[in-house]
Amino acid sequence: MYYQNLSDEAIISGFREGDSQIIRKYFYGYCRAGYYLFDRRYQLSEKENLDFMSLAHQYAIYLMEHDWKPLEDHSPNVTLKTWLINGFRYVVLDALKWHRKEYGSITFKDYLRSFDSTSDLRLHFNRMLADVCEHMPMGREGRLIIYLLFIKGYKEKEIAERMKLTPSAISQKVKKLKEDILIPYFRKNFDMELEMPEIMAVEASYEDSGIRYSSLRERSSDSSDYSIILPGSIEPMQKKRTTPEFITELQPGEIFVFGSNLRGMHGGGAARVAFQKFGAIWGEGVGLHGQSYAIPTMQGGVETIRPYVDEFIRFAQEHPELTFLVTRIGCGIAGFTDDDIAPLFEEAQDIENIVLPEEW
Repeated sequence: MYYQNLSDEAIISGFREGDSQIIRKYFYGYCRAGYYLFDRRYQLSEKENLDFMSLAHQYAIYLMEHDWKPLEDHSPNVTLKTWLINGFRYVVLDALKWHRKEYGSITFKDYLRSFDSTSDLRLHFNRMLADVCEHMPMGREGRLIIYLLFIKGYKEKEIAERMKLTPSAISQKVKKLKEDILIPYFRKNFDMELEMPEIMAVEASYEDSGIRYSSLRERSSDSSDYSIILPGSIEPMQKKRTTPEFITELQPGEIFVFGSNLRGMHGGGAARVAFQKFGAIWGEGVGLHGQSYAIPTMQGGVETIRPYVDEFIRFAQEHPELTFLVTRIGCGIAGFTDDDIAPLFEEAQDIENIVLPEEW
């Protein structure tokens, strides 16, 4: 019930804090609605690396790099849902630009045509155009051209006839309006560049930041929570130790295992904790650094995480002197669930120096 009536401010705050339920419901929920619309037009799911999770992760990476401000600065005339989906649209269109062999260049007109004229998105887009006409510096002629071309749907030739100008003159005016007014407006308000060279690069990924941590010692002192072998003991206790929900301190030999990204941009959630407290290195997104171990989770679907988990498990087996406290990687901003990630760690269940979350 708590997540059904959140304000825009609360939603964005939840994104920043890495609240997994808010992120899945609002960020991935909104993006999935957009992906459904865009897939119908551009057949995204049929193209390599244009699956939903790859595109949504790229969008999340961008927003996290900017502390989610592109959403916070949205126009008061546009809902957060529409603003978020329209930002996602830019990611889709830029990704398609890098898919030229299969699709070809995406133009501004492609962007407009992808709107269903009866949809809420189109209605909100019309309001944004009205906002452009009202607040941007242009004359009556420019406002009329925008209205006829983008809202009424007239062709340039038809506009020329109505305004008693030549088609070439209208083309020049439209080009100037786009270059001087429209495209800069959308870039500024979406805080997104249309040209993003690494938009679909495999290495473009971002940390899972879905959990908040405090001290291991704040866990219940009941020793039945742990599988402890004391000197002289023959058998461990039955219940295996599990990773505490909150960690801010580690004992010597304990390693904080967190969800990262291949670029090593540790800007939020568990990755920020690892960077600030446990020796994670900015720019290093994989492996052991200090008392932390990074597993990338923001480069695509679950299958892209498995090789890094397998590598981690091998590393842990080779270092029995260390104890690895695995957090719920991938279950925050990466958008996966415990059911998605837990099977990747099946082999780790019986490895004594790997401690897994209770949910797994």
